Amino acid sequence: MGFYIFRRCVSTIPVMALVAFLVFTLLYIAPGDPAEMIAGSSATPEHIAAVRESLGLNQPFLVRFVDWLGDVLQGDLGKSILSGKPVVGLILSRLEPTLSLMALTLIFAVCTAIPLGVIAAQNAGSWIDRLIMSVAVLGFSVPVFATAYVLAYVFSIDLKWFPIQGYAHLSRGVGPWLSHLVLPAVSLGSVYMALIARITRASMLEVLNQDYIRTARAKGQSRFKILFLHALKNASVSIMTVIGLGIALLIGGAVVTESVFAIHGIGHLTIDAILQRDYPLIQGVVLFFSFIYVLVNLLVDISYTLIDPRIRY
Repeated sequence: MGFYIFRRCVSTIPVMALVAFLVFTLLYIAPGDPAEMIAGSSATPEHIAAVRESLGLNQPFLVRFVDWLGDVLQGDLGKSILSGKPVVGLILSRLEPTLSLMALTLIFAVCTAIPLGVIAAQNAGSWIDRLIMSVAVLGFSVPVFATAYVLAYVFSIDLKWFPIQGYAHLSRGVGPWLSHLVLPAVSLGSVYMALIARITRASMLEVLNQDYIRTARAKGQSRFKILFLHALKNASVSIMTVIGLGIALLIGGAVVTESVFAIHGIGHLTIDAILQRDYPLIQGVVLFFSFIYVLVNLLVDISYTLIDPRIRY
């Protein structure tokens, strides 16, 4: 098991290297000149050229990439073109709201979707199954921003149960922190929950038709033990896979959700960086999100060995 984990960790290195190259390349060929934005609309060509030279934007592609990659390996993602602040510092200052939103969304989606998927599989073909799957299809079909606006109108403007926007740091207490994140987490988690519920149902249906499940029923074991101890455990590999892949939905949805609820996290920072063509900040944020995605999928791969000891590939 130790060698397997080591091998999986090593395999993430070329993945991150490829991601870094693609991120740098895409921004290199993107239209627009950061030097013109910094110099201003009234700047002379000489002034723009001086700014471009001071930022190293006049260097060849490979030279700029190697210099940038060397700094990244030392933990230096550069400085924001517009604010002049270190990119690492800007990301860390916005880290808590985004990680809090993603963590709460993940907990909500998993704790809701897996029981619903199990219940739907146990009652396959019944009205309960059709109702749960209809809700799942609806949740997967409605855009995150539409769900967010509806929830904000009903529970914030109309009922006034939750704050309509903003974020309360955890240092202010669990209550204010949670009240500001409930609606964003439910909005973002609706799509994620629907995806996990559908995969859980499909995986459970396949497992419930196995011989050992019929044997457990013949021995008179309780329904709860059959569903959650025998069936769900053997269906967990597929469920964990979709949970890991669904992190991409959380990352993309966090950008939209933070904008709707005015949460100043990394998603909000990403939009500002794109609108202002702040290339070092865009590169740093994309690289950070890519690292989170690769890390989560690495943990999912490692969890396979805990769920099913036969997996040692």
